[in-house]
Amino acid sequence: MDPFESERAPQPRNMIENSMFEEEPDVVDLAKESPSYPIDSDDVVYEPRSSRLLVRGLGENDLDEDEEDYESSARLLGMSFMNRSSNLRSAASSYTRQQHSGPCPMPSTKTMVMGGVVLALVVSMVLVLYFLLGCSFTTAGCQKTNSTMDHIYPNSTNGEPFPWAELRLPLSVYPVHYNISLHPNLTLMTFQGSVSILVQVLNETKNIVLHSSDMNITKATFEGKEVHFLEYKPWQQIAFKFPEDLKKGRYVLKINYTASFSSSYDGFYNSSYVDTNGIKRVLAATQFEPLAARKAFPCFDEPAFKSNFTIKMTRERKYLSLSNMPKVKTTDLKNGLEEDEFEKSVHMSTYLVAFIVADFISVSKNVSNTMVSVYAVPDKKEQVQYALDTACKLLDFYNTFFNYHYPLSKLDLVAIPDFLAGAMENWGLITFRETTLLVGSNSSSIDKQLVTSVIAHELAHQWFGNLVTMQWWNDLWLNEGFATYMQYMSVQTLFPDLDIDTEFLNVRFKALAKDALNSSHPVSTVVSTPEQVAEMFDSVSYEKGASILLMLNATLRDGEFRKGVIGYLQKYQLSNTESKNLWNSLSQVSKQNLSVSEMMNTWTVLKGFPLVTVKRSGTQVTLTQEHFLLNAENRTDDSLWHIPLTYVTDKCSVLRSCKQVVHLKEKTATLKLPDQVKWLKFNFMGDGFYIVHYEEGWTDLIDALKKDVNVLTCKDRAALINNIFALSRSGKVSFKQVLNLMNYIKNETETAPLTEALFQLGQIFRLLDKRSELNLASRMTHYIEEHFGGLMESQSWDLETSVSNMTLRSALLEMACSLNIGNCSTRAQHLFEQWLASNKTSQIPSDLMRTVFKVAAQTEEGWVELFGVYEKSINDPVKRKTLEALASTQDVRKIIMILQKSLDGSEIQTQEFPLVINTICKSFAGYLYAWDFVKENWDKITQKFPVGSFAIQSIIMSATSQFSTKTHLEEAQNFFTSLGAKGSQMRTVQEAIETIKLNMRWIENNLNTLQTWL
Repeated sequence: MDPFESERAPQPRNMIENSMFEEEPDVVDLAKESPSYPIDSDDVVYEPRSSRLLVRGLGENDLDEDEEDYESSARLLGMSFMNRSSNLRSAASSYTRQQHSGPCPMPSTKTMVMGGVVLALVVSMVLVLYFLLGCSFTTAGCQKTNSTMDHIYPNSTNGEPFPWAELRLPLSVYPVHYNISLHPNLTLMTFQGSVSILVQVLNETKNIVLHSSDMNITKATFEGKEVHFLEYKPWQQIAFKFPEDLKKGRYVLKINYTASFSSSYDGFYNSSYVDTNGIKRVLAATQFEPLAARKAFPCFDEPAFKSNFTIKMTRERKYLSLSNMPKVKTTDLKNGLEEDEFEKSVHMSTYLVAFIVADFISVSKNVSNTMVSVYAVPDKKEQVQYALDTACKLLDFYNTFFNYHYPLSKLDLVAIPDFLAGAMENWGLITFRETTLLVGSNSSSIDKQLVTSVIAHELAHQWFGNLVTMQWWNDLWLNEGFATYMQYMSVQTLFPDLDIDTEFLNVRFKALAKDALNSSHPVSTVVSTPEQVAEMFDSVSYEKGASILLMLNATLRDGEFRKGVIGYLQKYQLSNTESKNLWNSLSQVSKQNLSVSEMMNTWTVLKGFPLVTVKRSGTQVTLTQEHFLLNAENRTDDSLWHIPLTYVTDKCSVLRSCKQVVHLKEKTATLKLPDQVKWLKFNFMGDGFYIVHYEEGWTDLIDALKKDVNVLTCKDRAALINNIFALSRSGKVSFKQVLNLMNYIKNETETAPLTEALFQLGQIFRLLDKRSELNLASRMTHYIEEHFGGLMESQSWDLETSVSNMTLRSALLEMACSLNIGNCSTRAQHLFEQWLASNKTSQIPSDLMRTVFKVAAQTEEGWVELFGVYEKSINDPVKRKTLEALASTQDVRKIIMILQKSLDGSEIQTQEFPLVINTICKSFAGYLYAWDFVKENWDKITQKFPVGSFAIQSIIMSATSQFSTKTHLEEAQNFFTSLGAKGSQMRTVQEAIETIKLNMRWIENNLNTLQTWL
C-alpha cells in the first residue's frame, strides 16, 4: 500500500496449537476494562510470538519451558488452591487433643521463641488461605465470588465468557477455502453476505475463533447444523463453541450476515462522485489492508492465514463488478439484478481480497499472456492511456527481473474517486487514487513521475507482498520497503528522464529525519493492537526499508542481490516469511566474506541509525560510531551497526569506480591514508543509511566546494547539506558551521543540493515565523534572497520539459512568492490573469500551477474563481493544486470553511482533509486555527480515519510540528493525555511531543547565533 501524503515532496508510496486456554484456568479478567482494544502498551508488555510460533510449523506442538510453567501455573490457579484447602480440612478433622499423664515442664526460652515463630507462620498461612479462597482476581477484589470462567476469558456481548483471550487468533484451525457471496445495495448503502469457509482442524479443539466486525450475523451453520456464536467486539472476534473436541480434519462453516457500508475508508465502503452533468454517481469499493477484510466477510484476518477465495457478486445491471480474478460467468437473476462469479483465486492473505461495483469504463492490452486493464469513471476515459502503457512496461520488466512471471491471467488498475491511500496492491485488482493513476493531456512530466512511481510500487507488490507475504505485521517492511526500493530502481531503469533518483535521495533524507527521534522504532518491531499495526505504515517501514536495501545492493557484487531475491521468491512463493528468510537467501548467493544476515540484522532489529565521526591526524583516520539521536542527552544504549562505509578522496571523487569500502563493526576503527590525500567524503552518493560528522574535516570539504562545486557529485553535496543541518539540530555542530557550508550555495546549480538547502532553510523560517520572531524571520528572508535570489530571478515561467529543471524551478519560485522575494508574486498574478482572460484555455506550466494559484488565492476574486475551478475540474492534479491554493489563504473565515468542508466531505472530499491541515499549518494565519479544529473535532476525525493510520499521523504532525514554546508543549501534552490510551500511547503522539521539545531546544541554543550571523 502506498500512503500518499509527504512533508518533503509529492511522494506517493505450520501451525502450533496454543492449548493453554483450553484448560479454563483462573487468570485476570480481560473483559472488565476498556473500550475498544484494551491492551495498553504501558501496562502490558506484549510478548511477541517466537519465530517458532510465527513459522507455525505443522506438528510442532511441544511447549517450551516458560510455556509449560505458565500452563502449570494456570492449572494450579484453577485446582491447586482447592486441593490444598481440602487436605488441610482432612488433617484437621483427624486431630484430637491428647491428655498428658503428668505435669507440663516449663518450656525453655528457645522453645518459646520457636513456638512464637511457628504460631506466626500458621496464622499467616490461615489468613492467606482465607483470602485466596474468598477472593477473586478481579478489579472488584474480594467482593466477587471466584469463578474460573469469569476470570480467564473476556465477556461476549451476551455476557457469556468468550473462549479466547488473545488479539491473535488460535492456531488450531486454518482456512482452506472461502466461498463468498455478496449483494451490495447502492441505494440503501447496505449489503447482504454469505461466506462458506472450508476449515482444517489441525489440533483438536472445542472452539473456532475468527474475525468479524460491524456485522449482523443472521444465521450460522457448521456441517449443515445451525450453531450458536459468541462475539467479542473490542477485538473484532467471533467464536463457535462445541460440546466435544473437533477431531483433526476438514469441516464447513457457513455464516449469513448483513451490514452497512463502512463509514470510513476501510472495509467495504461506498464512494461517490459528481459527473460533468452534475449527477451524483455512487459505487462500492474495498480497502482491507491491514485489518479490514473482517468488515466485509467473517474471516481469519491475519496475513499468515492464506487461503483460496471464490467470489460471487450480485449487482444492478447498470453496474459492472470486479474482483481479484477474471469473471467466469454472469447469471440473470431477474428484477434487474445479475450475479457475477469469479475464478477461484490464488493462495493469498485476506487483506489482498478486493471487489468493486461501479459504472467504470476501461482500456486493455495483453502483455505476456496477462490482460492489463485500466478502469476509471466515464468522464475521465481520456486520462487512462498513460497508465496502461506504463503498467505494461513495468509488468514486463518485473517478469524478467524476478525471473518469475506474474501468475494471474489479468491485472486491473482502477482509479477510485474517493480513496484514502495512494494505492493498494490487491492481487489482480490494484486500486488507486485518481491523482496517482490518471494523466491528462496537459499533465507535466512531474505529474507522470508520480503516477509512474506509484504504479511501479504497486506492481512490485505483486511479488513482494502478494506472492511472498510477511508472516505478521512486525515485518511489514518486507512488503513496503521492498516495493519502495523496486519502484525507484525500476523507474530509473525504464524511465530515466523522470529523474527519480533525486526523489529517492529526498526520501532517504525524510527517513533519516524520522529515525533520528527517540520515538522511532526498529524496522522490524513488535506490534499487537490494531493501532500499533496501523502505525507501522510509516517512513521507517517504507523509506528506511528501501534505503537499507539500496545500501545492501550497493555492497553486494555481480548481481548477487538480484540472484538472492530470485531465490527468495522461488523458495517462498505463496507462503509467508520473516526478515531472516530474505537475509539467508541473499547470504547463500554472496561470494564475499560477508554474512548478510549478521550485517542486516543490525539494521532491522536496532532502532535508529549510526552517526560516524571522522577524526583525522595526518594519514591516520579514526572512525567512531554511535547511535545518532537529535536529543541524545539521556542516551544510554550502546548499539553497534555493521556499517559498509564507503568513501572517496580528493584524488578520485565523482566516479563510482572511485568508491572505496571499509566495514565498521566495532565502536572504533582506524584507516590509513596515503600522504597526499587532502580530504575524504564518506557515504558516497548517500547510498548508506547513516550520517557523518567530520570534526575538523568540515573546513577542508567546505574549502573544496568553494573552489569547485563539481569536486563532489550533486548527491554528495546534498548529503553534506542534509547531514550538517541534522548535526546542528542535535548540537554536534554550531549553526555558524552550517552557515559556513551554505556560503558555497551561490555557486550551486544542481537540483538535489539546492532543493535540500531550501527545504532546511524553509523549516527554520517557519519556526521563527510561528514564534513571531519577526525580526529574525525578516533576516532569514533576506538571507534566502541573498543566496538564492539570483537563481529565483533567472527562472523561466514558460513550459519546461526536464523533470529536474521543473523540480528546482517549482521549489525556488514557491519559496520566492511565499516570502515576497523579487517580483515573483507580480509575475504569478499576471500569469493567472492571462489564464482567466483566455477563458482558462492558455496553459499554466503544471510545475508552476500551485505557486500561481497560491498567489491568486490571496485575493477575494482569485479565491472565489479558484473554488469554482476546484468544483468543476475533472483533472485531478489540477484539483489537488487548486485545493492547496485555497487552503493557503490568510482569510480566517475561509480557513475555517475549508476545514469544515473537507472534514464533512460536503464540497471537498474527506480524503483531502490531511492535505488541507498540512497546507493551512504552513501559514502563520492558519496554524493555530487548524490545531484548535483538530482538538475540537477529534472524535469526528477518528471516525473518518482509523487511529494510528497514516492520515492520523499526518494530521498530528502537521498540526504540532512547528510548535516551539512551553505553552504549546503543555497544551499538546494535556490534549493527547485527555484522549486516554488510544491517543496518548500512539507513537505519532510521542513523536509530536519530542519534536516540540527539539524545536524549543534549537531555538534556545541558536537565537543568539541567528541574531549575530544572519
